Amino acid sequence: MGRFFIALKFLAYCDDCHIKALCFTDLACLLRKLTMSEPTVVAKVPKMISAILQWVLNIGLIALAIILALFLGKETINLFSVLFYRGEEQSAFLLVEGIVIYFLYFEFIALIIKYFQSGYHFPLRYFIYIGITAIVRLIIVDHKDPLDTLVYSAAILVLVVTLWLANSRRLKRE
Repeated sequence: MGRFFIALKFLAYCDDCHIKALCFTDLACLLRKLTMSEPTVVAKVPKMISAILQWVLNIGLIALAIILALFLGKETINLFSVLFYRGEEQSAFLLVEGIVIYFLYFEFIALIIKYFQSGYHFPLRYFIYIGITAIVRLIIVDHKDPLDTLVYSAAILVLVVTLWLANSRRLKRE
């Protein structure tokens, strides 16, 4: 044990501790002194870069939310035109497809709102909701091949199981 202690000793000078021979336990004092002697500007650079990138991301998401809100309004007008002005056969198919697209826009806007409400964090379950809705829309639009529909349904099942796991007590953050 004595050889180990001697091996850990080294000579240095630390004004905070007022000793010349430091052992391993006083290494924290030396590290604190070394980090304090560095200019604080160097420590602020990563925080400044992070803040700038966060602002760019926030402005981009606000712009995206505005664009999605405009498309949501356009889809609302489209739903009313399909509901009241189209032929009966084509109307039901276009109405269901429009409703699913409407929910996709709605979910993306809700995701952006939740991002700002939860302290700049995207909850995983919202992405799963969007994935399920997108696959349901795909099934509605492209249901000609039964094998593809079965694969899409299996993908929905996987996403539902993932959603169940994400909402379990172990993984739930909120």
